[in-house]
Amino acid sequence: MEIAVIGNSEFILGFRLAGIQKTYAAEESDVIADLVTMVMDDAEVGILVMNGEDMAKLPLRMRTTLSDSVKPTVIAIGGEEGGLSIRERIKRSVGVDLWK
Repeated sequence: MEIAVIGNSEFILGFRLAGIQKTYAAEESDVIADLVTMVMDDAEVGILVMNGEDMAKLPLRMRTTLSDSVKPTVIAIGGEEGGLSIRERIKRSVGVDLWK
């Protein structure tokens, strides 16, 4: 399983430096939506990391799909992402609370 990151060039830079290979730079919401669709169809991706502000720009139906997705598990960082915490998302995808 791999990690994919979608966001503007500043957002993905740190992930690239950390060694994550599937990083996709996008500034406009229509490009972001296309990249999200591509990553969701990639069977190798287990975790999708996005900027919370970019996620808010997506259509409501796509945001709902992302928040309900288990594979890949979608994690929004920063912004007003709301919804489940990272702990809850990991618990839902793995099936166990790793913090206990």
